[in-house]
Amino acid sequence: MNKPLRRVAIFSGLLILALLIRVNWVQFVQADELQKDKHNRRVAIERYSVPRGDIIVDGKAITGSTTTDSGDFKYKRTYKDGEMWAPVTGYASQVYDANQLEKLYDSILTGNDDRLFFTRTIDMLTGKDRTGGQVVTTLNSKAQKAAFEGLGNKKGAVAAINPSTGAILALASTPSYDPSTIAGMGKEDGENYQKLLDDPDKPMHNRALRETFFPGSTFKVVTAAAALEHGLIDDIDDKTDTPDPYILPDTRTELKNDGPHPTCEKGSLREALRVSCNTVFGKMGADLGRDKLVETAEKFGFNSSEIDTPVRAGRSNISTEMDKPQTALSSIGQFETAATPLQMAMVAAAVANDGKLMKPYMVDELRAPNLSVIEQTSPEVMHEPLSPENAQKLQQAMETVVNDGTGSRAKIPGVTVGGKTGTAQRGVDNSENPYAWFISYAKTGDGSPVAVAVVVEDSDASRGDISGGGLAAPIAKDVMQSVLDGNE
Repeated sequence: MNKPLRRVAIFSGLLILALLIRVNWVQFVQADELQKDKHNRRVAIERYSVPRGDIIVDGKAITGSTTTDSGDFKYKRTYKDGEMWAPVTGYASQVYDANQLEKLYDSILTGNDDRLFFTRTIDMLTGKDRTGGQVVTTLNSKAQKAAFEGLGNKKGAVAAINPSTGAILALASTPSYDPSTIAGMGKEDGENYQKLLDDPDKPMHNRALRETFFPGSTFKVVTAAAALEHGLIDDIDDKTDTPDPYILPDTRTELKNDGPHPTCEKGSLREALRVSCNTVFGKMGADLGRDKLVETAEKFGFNSSEIDTPVRAGRSNISTEMDKPQTALSSIGQFETAATPLQMAMVAAAVANDGKLMKPYMVDELRAPNLSVIEQTSPEVMHEPLSPENAQKLQQAMETVVNDGTGSRAKIPGVTVGGKTGTAQRGVDNSENPYAWFISYAKTGDGSPVAVAVVVEDSDASRGDISGGGLAAPIAKDVMQSVLDGNE
């Protein structure tokens, strides 16, 4: 071969080598990046080219798919009782992507998950159309309905948990929205989406998981747990040395009780919980000190930013830099203390479960399109904030709250119910309607199958009629009753 031809051959060989390197670079190195690129419309076309797999509650699908004439997208998502289930499912939209379970398990629901490779291969060989897998939840449809209907037109949220496993049984948030109304790519879908974004009541916000509220007196359960665990209190019926009113440490500021409660002076832990004495728990928190109070609160889940259900819950907060008077205020659920409804359901669940806090979860298993199980969730201990002995003492006090105290509207005939009310101050100088809280658990001879937290953010009731016992406790009762009825 002469010299010019050799040079041409070498140059051509280098071009071919460069082309091979580039093809392999795009195919293997950049493949994932290109697939996820928002401008890659082929991914969206593929996502909506087959019926999406379903999200399952109590063995039944709460989602579906329907054909659509929206351009090159063949299918779009539909929802059954969309408003009720939106805090669980989230949405899957041809235009606005997806969130919550729809987003987290998109690869399962579209059938593109690597774990479905064998199933896809068999379907391809047999000529069967590709379909998505299933996400099977732990939710209880009757409990969810009781929570959603109990909240009604009030702004608020409900979270219910099985204390022995951590399985989430209900997750309601109001006001809500129907994800079906934004699932397509038509003009009406766009208008609906913009209305939801502009709505000051934030119907797309998951209040049960993501919103934090001042927990008010429901936090006294955490303070009581800390006092028992750190040896400040041994007998829940022993009198304390609490004055009424109580002067906050290092100040001249009086901490008073809401209304005349003569039993709050030197009140025992049981009595203080029964009538919700600010003075007893404020002094209790100050006597414990910041570090011990925070330690116990964190064992219940406060200050954790990684509670995945698998949808990540908002971070519930207790300050780690409080002075003595601030510690006293935090002990009654004020100052900078804030909690999600899920967090307060976790508090009630840990007490009901003899001091053992189970990690909350709402997905039981993932299934392939042929219904074979590809992933199963196992219950997992998260923390043990209380010894069994102290948890049982606190159960006795919480049951007194329901039997003979502020939580009487949560009573269920023939069932042991423990609870704690809360009416949390809100706004500058307490200028806005307070939050009405109730946390509780129900217990039968077979153990405790449900713990609940309810918060009503506002209502049409007059300010003087807003209370945890009056507004939130009846909702909690209905949720607990629905779970108990299902277990019979």
